[in-house]
Amino acid sequence: MTGQQSERHDVAVLDSTMSYVESGSTGPTVLFLHGNPTSSYIWRSIIPHVSPVARCIAPDLIGYGQSGKPDIAYRFFDQVRYLDAFIERLGLTHVVLVAQDWGTALAFHFAARRPQRVLGLAFMEFIQPFERWEDFHQRPQARELFKAFRTPGQGEKLVLDDNIFIERVLPSSVLRTMSEEEMDAYRAPFPTPETRKPILALPNDMPIEGQPADVTAISKHDHRALRASTFPKLLFHGDPGALVSPQAARTFAARLTNCDVINLGPGAHYLQEDHADAIGVALQGWVSAIATRTLDLEAV
Repeated sequence: MTGQQSERHDVAVLDSTMSYVESGSTGPTVLFLHGNPTSSYIWRSIIPHVSPVARCIAPDLIGYGQSGKPDIAYRFFDQVRYLDAFIERLGLTHVVLVAQDWGTALAFHFAARRPQRVLGLAFMEFIQPFERWEDFHQRPQARELFKAFRTPGQGEKLVLDDNIFIERVLPSSVLRTMSEEEMDAYRAPFPTPETRKPILALPNDMPIEGQPADVTAISKHDHRALRASTFPKLLFHGDPGALVSPQAARTFAARLTNCDVINLGPGAHYLQEDHADAIGVALQGWVSAIATRTLDLEAV
């Protein structure tokens, strides 16, 4: 890897601050969007592959990583509000989006509203409306756990008090054994039950069986817009995956325009932790192609 050293910055956003890492300078801007309960840290071994050909920006979503923790509900719509403000604060006009987990819901929503500003979209283990609980997740035990997260009283104990999302869900969704240093990096933003509110909010917003109605409606809208979009797309998947099985990934991509699929091999949910180099190398080539095509269009 020959990428530049990443630098961390903090910027005032709405009533709080958002932290982000930046690397690279020339080429298109690539915006990396993480999910729950991670941070920009999850892209640490991928960005060095991409930064030689792009300006890479990876924010910590509000309430995550080193970003601020304002007194908000931390629902999906709160994340949209802060991310929109972050993008405008940094003056990012045209972006390549790279996203996983709830980062994909944010990416899809941005692309649905501002398709002319999206140069490309790479995504993995994505959020979509699930018609039935049986359609959600490849593991039945994970399904039951998420039902518990959404049960008043149980969710608070499991996520806020017992910190089970960090201590159990995260490492069990990575095939290799995470080091203590890596686990400590993921633990650091959430030392107390109060700081873990963002982690609990998003499982409750997962659009399953029509609930919650507002997130389900916006997710359906964003997926319709995604199917109508023409910008380049790249879908990574693992086997067996977690939210997205190999067959589901192929079927989903087939309904999209201009979408390539990359099978990373054995993997669950946090594919960045098991396949950083493969993802990074693929992104470097894909982003380079987008940059060339963009320059060609500008020259016409």
